[in-house]
Amino acid sequence: MEIFKEFRIEAAHRLPNVPPGHKCARLHGHSFRVALYISGALDPHFGWVCDFAELSAAFAPLHEALDHRYLNEIPGLENPTSEQLAAWVWQRLATRLPGLSRIVVHETCTSGCDYRGPQAC
Repeated sequence: MEIFKEFRIEAAHRLPNVPPGHKCARLHGHSFRVALYISGALDPHFGWVCDFAELSAAFAPLHEALDHRYLNEIPGLENPTSEQLAAWVWQRLATRLPGLSRIVVHETCTSGCDYRGPQAC
């Protein structure tokens, strides 16, 4: 079984490695949505895979680090694409959240990234 919890982040960034004249080279912002997915067996006592409060607690420090920030200034996010952001979040949560199976980052309503960990790349 797989559960998910979604978080919202307002942040600015620019992509320094795009070709000259690319619109994403300019400073701009997004209302990112980050969804954490946990896979596992249903606990017979609690009736859940994982307490949603555990997901919130694990993500809280990352939310603080990312929300209303300039992502390019965060170590490891110097080129903050959706893909890089998903991998950055994974690296910080994989040991805290057993069963972490994927992270989905929505950069816009129609664009995003579905990351299933470094072994899936």
